[in-house]
Amino acid sequence: MALSNDWIRLAAERLHQAEKTRTQIRQLSQDHPGITIEDAYAIQKAWVEIKVAEGRVIRGHKIGLTSKAMQSALAIDEPDSGILFDDMFFADGGIVPPDRFIGTRIEAELAFIMKHRLAGPNCTMFDVLNATDFVVPALEILDTRIERVDPKTKSTRKIFDTIADNAANAGIVLGGRPIRPMETDLRWIGALCYCNGQLEETGLAAAVLGHPATSVAWLANKIAPHGLALEPGHVVLAGSFIRPIETRKGDTIHADYGPYGTVGCYFA
Repeated sequence: MALSNDWIRLAAERLHQAEKTRTQIRQLSQDHPGITIEDAYAIQKAWVEIKVAEGRVIRGHKIGLTSKAMQSALAIDEPDSGILFDDMFFADGGIVPPDRFIGTRIEAELAFIMKHRLAGPNCTMFDVLNATDFVVPALEILDTRIERVDPKTKSTRKIFDTIADNAANAGIVLGGRPIRPMETDLRWIGALCYCNGQLEETGLAAAVLGHPATSVAWLANKIAPHGLALEPGHVVLAGSFIRPIETRKGDTIHADYGPYGTVGCYFA
């Protein structure tokens, strides 16, 4: 049975306060074991409405859980998505204030900057490439307003928790060299990711559903039934092709995308 509108609104308000106070809340899937993916997106939508009402501006979308390994681990067969807001963008090489977050992690991705409106259904990777202005290297900053492990049951958070929590999104850093979408085979763009000078993770963009543009097409089709589309100027994070790197105050993150430049940030 679907959650009531009152419970959905309450969950959104709890997440909003958790972000503001940097105090995690219990897993929603523990409080309501019958929660569905539709419920989770409804909570995310209610939280987005709260943020917009406070003056925040939607700047795009993020796509997560795009690798087969992550999908298998969570027993799902598709990615998830969240919303990017104007106050989530940090300068390349700039400072990220860790005190704003609870427990940050970093992922390396490609960001698609939309030139034309892209709407589903039946959107393909070719539609994505035609509608994209630039693709740029990016770092996604993850955070979680929901406990990763329940202290009582020791249960790890579920896909429902992650979706409701705006797909764990907290920030984005754009950098490197802007790439025209047909300029190169995006599948073969790779990154060497360093934390404090130590190589932590490497990966290729092909890990994102075989081609990162396929991920963006999935999103356009996913949001179409709700009357939504990817709008001109929107930034779309296509999904990570490395495992998340844990970060803490004092850490410097540097991702080397080879001929496509570098992107980094400093947690201070």
